[in-house]
Amino acid sequence: MTKPLRDNRDFRLLWLSGLFAVLGGQMSALALPLLVLKETGSAVQAGAVGTVSVGAVLITMLPGGVMADRVERRRLMRLCDVGSLTVVTALTAAVWSGHAPMPLVLLVAAAGAVLSSVYGPAVFGLMRAVVPAGQMGTATARLQARTHTARLVGPLVGGALFGLHPALPFAAEALGLLLSTVCVALVRTRSRARTTAGAVFSRRELMAGLTFLWTIPYLRTVLLVFGLGMNFAFGALTFTALTAFSEGGRSGIGGGFVITCVSAGALAGALLAPRIGPDRHSRVLIVATCWTCVAAAGVMAWIGRPLVAGVMCALCMCLSTVASIGFLTKLLIVTPEERVGRVQSAAGFLSSMVQPFGPLAGGALLTAFGARWAFTLTGCVLAASALVVTFAPSARAEPSPHDEAEPTDPPEPGPGSTPAGARHAVPGD
Repeated sequence: MTKPLRDNRDFRLLWLSGLFAVLGGQMSALALPLLVLKETGSAVQAGAVGTVSVGAVLITMLPGGVMADRVERRRLMRLCDVGSLTVVTALTAAVWSGHAPMPLVLLVAAAGAVLSSVYGPAVFGLMRAVVPAGQMGTATARLQARTHTARLVGPLVGGALFGLHPALPFAAEALGLLLSTVCVALVRTRSRARTTAGAVFSRRELMAGLTFLWTIPYLRTVLLVFGLGMNFAFGALTFTALTAFSEGGRSGIGGGFVITCVSAGALAGALLAPRIGPDRHSRVLIVATCWTCVAAAGVMAWIGRPLVAGVMCALCMCLSTVASIGFLTKLLIVTPEERVGRVQSAAGFLSSMVQPFGPLAGGALLTAFGARWAFTLTGCVLAASALVVTFAPSARAEPSPHDEAEPTDPPEPGPGSTPAGARHAVPGD
């Protein structure tokens, strides 16, 4: 009989590990640009921190997946935690001394993004070894709830600590990374791909995850439409709402309410997912999410109220989170164990590559046509995506699991331990 996740020692340790790391990362994500702005007074240089982070993630995401299929995954996670701890500690010392040079700040931003690109696929690979397929949906939902909670709390704590002393958010992140390292070190389960991937930068290995996704029509269609198209359009929609309801920058209350509702909706979806079993209803949830986003765009086009926009965005984000958990669970189950790292990094790459352009498109539409037509045109893009996932034959042919629900090779126990059975974690997300 499969034991519940709450009794799974390794899952609890990995859940805690991710909580410490994500909470610290959210604090520094706010503090880094504030630090640059304080040191230089340049908004351009402050914005460069985010640009460097996004660019580093996109460049290293696919190689990170290959590494996760080459190296024992628990060991790889420990190395990433130690690397992150080293660079954050160096920045903390520099800020505490009163001078943090811009090259060091950019190095910390880039290093954090690169290590996250390696850490994330390793986490998903280890999850396959410790969480039974029947519990994968619940495990994924709990990790998403943890991450969304940290995203709500982290910036608030980071901002408060920065107000006390600029070095404190980075010191708190260093402490979180230290605790994360300890938690990962205590995990007993090991996970190594049965068939080791080839060279990290070979074209064949870099493309292996994308090739796998492309050969399965359901995964290909959902990722291209729901992952790329919907991410792009929803990013445009929320940015348009943020700008339109902030009265052109004169008031941040309306726009801030909308963004808060988006975060609250994501957390609500993660908490709701275990009660629904999203992996069993992933297609229905994806279709419902798409059409709800279409309705939200229509409502916001004709009812220009921040309260209404916030409620609609929260509903969209709630459904989207549940649907994403269902799709991620199905993807983990159908992916061959030796390709988990490369497939997860490829899926993340496809979903992330258009996100920076959604707000840009929303701003362009708002400037050119005004709020009502910006919402309407964004709704048309969302409607096209919804039509594809509703009627395309490939979106209805859900794949079957590639492997058995349980791993065929037992995990390699650690010193003085017995094989464990728990785990999952999200990337630096």
